[in-house]
Amino acid sequence: MGHDPLSDGAGFYRRHERAVVAFVGSMVRDPEVTVDAVAETFARAYESRSTYRPELGGERAWVLGIARHVVLAAWRKGRVESEMRARLGMRTLRPSAETLASVEEAVLESEAAVVQAWLSDLPEDQREAVRRRVLGDEDYDAIARDLECSPAVVRQRVSRGIATLRRGLGS
Repeated sequence: MGHDPLSDGAGFYRRHERAVVAFVGSMVRDPEVTVDAVAETFARAYESRSTYRPELGGERAWVLGIARHVVLAAWRKGRVESEMRARLGMRTLRPSAETLASVEEAVLESEAAVVQAWLSDLPEDQREAVRRRVLGDEDYDAIARDLECSPAVVRQRVSRGIATLRRGLGS
């Protein structure tokens, strides 16, 4: 059995809730469906926790990959599956007005939150190179000067960072 990222389930939820809400919300754009898909995501993460492989990416990338699959399955079937929650004995969520407002706010902030979530699991040197080159569209030479390394090193960091993100998202 692999590492159990949910050995502290409440801590795992607190660490990744906002990123999962932002990620799901940015795709579905409906607060009620977002709440349901987020619950489904954490239920599936709990059920499949023994399959987590830290060498393939961090916890956040893993749970966002699960969220991506939940949303894609919901789109294909036209609804979010609830059978996983039933198997785990979880009740159906009835979000309060405050929760829905919070989800709406998270959806509005989602692009930046999703990008931060994806980048957060990268080593600092790769995160900085990817952020500046891919998001900031900065020139390799300028990044290399600022980071006091060669453009080839910056290219390698960007390439490795993007490869790590792809693996983490199951692309």
